[in-house]
Amino acid sequence: MGIDICHKHDRKVHRTSPKSEDIYLRLLVKLYRFLARRSEAKFNKIILKRLFMSKNNRAPLSIARVTRLMKKKGREGKTAVIVGTVTDDNRIHVIPKMTICALRFTKGVRARILKAGGTMLTFDQLALKTPKGKNTVLMQGPRKAREAYRHFGPAPGLPGSTTAPYVRSKGRKFERARGRR
Repeated sequence: MGIDICHKHDRKVHRTSPKSEDIYLRLLVKLYRFLARRSEAKFNKIILKRLFMSKNNRAPLSIARVTRLMKKKGREGKTAVIVGTVTDDNRIHVIPKMTICALRFTKGVRARILKAGGTMLTFDQLALKTPKGKNTVLMQGPRKAREAYRHFGPAPGLPGSTTAPYVRSKGRKFERARGRR
């Protein structure tokens, strides 16, 4: 009598396609799957992997951070590539002329980039311009900036813990025992 193999650990937890049914995202995946397979450039494999990601893992990036990252030495004239949304930041007054490729741009940032004389690219335009990702700077938004991450960690109230408790409101009557006041 043979022994059956245990199959409870067989599931491979990594995405091979996006969960979204968005047809335009699916077309981009088709394009970058071809580029990742046919070109030896690691850039296309990274873009493809990021296109598969959930929205939580494609954190938005503000124009202020894009500007700051593009000011670094040796990045003049290069294209900023963000697999996610670029958002506006009214705390920064002047944005330089630059070329940015992203999945989405908010209305405010779109107007500001055009006013500065910059250009916005979609990923299909980027594939035509630089199929191997030459002269590009890959960027990602801060994933752990989500409010939910404030509540993760050692239990609130433990010594040395800075984890925020889940409370209805932040007032005199809520979570204000000894050690909190």
